[in-house]
Amino acid sequence: MDDEPLSEWAERRYAKVGRLRAIPLVTGDGPRGAHLNPDAPRVIQRWNGYSWEPHGFASNLAEAKRILYPEVIESPAPGSAPKLGAGTGKHRKPRAPRSER
Repeated sequence: MDDEPLSEWAERRYAKVGRLRAIPLVTGDGPRGAHLNPDAPRVIQRWNGYSWEPHGFASNLAEAKRILYPEVIESPAPGSAPKLGAGTGKHRKPRAPRSER
C-alpha cells in the first residue's frame, strides 16, 4: 500500500484540472499516437478533475497543436542567426607563428 497522504494525492490531481489533450478521430481500439494520422480530425478534451470532457474540435494535427500550445513562439527567421566563422574566442588555440608552421 502507498504511504502517500490522501491530501497530497488530491492536490496533485486537482493541479491538472484544465489540462487539454487532442484525440484523433480514427477507427480502431482507441487513441493512438498523434503522428500516425496527422490529417485526421481531432477532438480536444479537457480534464475536469474526474474525467476527460469534450472541449473543442480541430480539423488536423497542426490545428490541434495551435490550440494545445498557444504560447509557443515561432522560430526566428533564418537570416537572424549569428554568423560563425574563424574567430579569436577564448576557446580557440592561438595560431602558431609563421616561422613554426
